[in-house]
Amino acid sequence: MTEHITVTEFGGVLEIRFDRADKKNAITSAMYTAMADALDRADADPGILAVLFSGAGDSFTAGNDLNDFLAAPRLLEESPGGRFIRTIAKARKVLIAAVHGSAVGIGTTLLLHCDLVYAGRSARLALPFVKLGLVPEAASSLLLPRLMGYQRAAELILLGEPFDAETARELGLVNRVVDDAELLATARAAATAVAALPPSAVQQSKALMKANHAGVAECMADELQRFSTQLRSAEFKEAAQAFLEKRPPNFAKLRGVGP
Repeated sequence: MTEHITVTEFGGVLEIRFDRADKKNAITSAMYTAMADALDRADADPGILAVLFSGAGDSFTAGNDLNDFLAAPRLLEESPGGRFIRTIAKARKVLIAAVHGSAVGIGTTLLLHCDLVYAGRSARLALPFVKLGLVPEAASSLLLPRLMGYQRAAELILLGEPFDAETARELGLVNRVVDDAELLATARAAATAVAALPPSAVQQSKALMKANHAGVAECMADELQRFSTQLRSAEFKEAAQAFLEKRPPNFAKLRGVGP
């Protein structure tokens, strides 16, 4: 455990767990630093294919610790929180979240940078920035309208009212809603499944989906370039050979961790 953040690794997955249950996992500057460090570690480690965010106790995270936040530098781009936001936005590995209980402020906006989001039925999300005299962060003012349309995003941002897990799923913010007792197992199973896939193909596919292409032609050109690279890869060779030999592919051996 580092400053109320627990980082564990299993089967190609790095789990970052908010571990400040007595404060509903409210995030301090030190916690932001620990999470950014963990994300940098994941991106630099070829053995890590996915990162899973989870929370201890009865909450995912209640957002920023107010006392700590008030003491932070006024230039937030220079703060640990600013560094975390930049780091999560450019993460190359697949990001997964298991959300339950309170997911306030950054607890909701960080989900916009995750690739897969699973929610327990207890989840209550909220974007109370305007109510606090603030504005949205983590590119949520761009990503929310893009995800769900302007009017629905405006309702969440301007009114700042909490919304439940099923609403989040209907709005496209959550992949699936499950019972709280099944949440962590569901998210870990998804992370393990991602970690079993060919890593370069996964990361290149994520990069394509995240790219800000100007139009169809630019997107197709980018896809063709990456597709051509993957055709020459050991990953494609293993997948094709496994298909011909009627066996499951073993991509782990390409990372030096399989038989």
